[in-house]
Amino acid sequence: MTKTGAPLPPDELADRLTEVLGLAGLLYRRVLRKVEQTAPEQGLSVGVRAVLELLREEGPMTVPRMSGSQALSRQFVQRMVNDGAALGLVEQIANPAHRRSPLIGLTVAGRAAITAVTDREKAVLGRTGGELTEADMEACVRVLSGVLALFDGRGTETHGEREERAEGDGERNGPTGRGRTPSG
Repeated sequence: MTKTGAPLPPDELADRLTEVLGLAGLLYRRVLRKVEQTAPEQGLSVGVRAVLELLREEGPMTVPRMSGSQALSRQFVQRMVNDGAALGLVEQIANPAHRRSPLIGLTVAGRAAITAVTDREKAVLGRTGGELTEADMEACVRVLSGVLALFDGRGTETHGEREERAEGDGERNGPTGRGRTPSG
């Protein structure tokens, strides 16, 4: 939105989103490097950490489901699961829905490892300056969720169309699927 609150024209929006994506890429690379530097305490690569975090948030799931939810190849996710299993952080669980595709779940050690990593990250993130407000955070999540939706093929509808669809089908889970929309 412009300083007047009106939506940006498409060209200006594209320029600003390019700026946001540039910052997001830089942030991602710095976080990735920091996680790789600090996570060896738990023996976690970034990939294993992502698997542990997903399993903590979503519960046991199959490798194909993990790969789909993270937009990663099954082979990569399987390697990360294998690495996590070798460290005793994840385990196979019988899948009543599919004999040949076991569920992968966290072990007690896996839950402890991902909790330690995220607690350490939260301590660092809590020191972020700038006196950010809840409104700032909601705007950030809304923008990033909208860009993600665009690249997932869900972002071609207008804000008004999304609101109409949400009112019509009761959708209130938002792009995170965690029961909360980015704006509320």
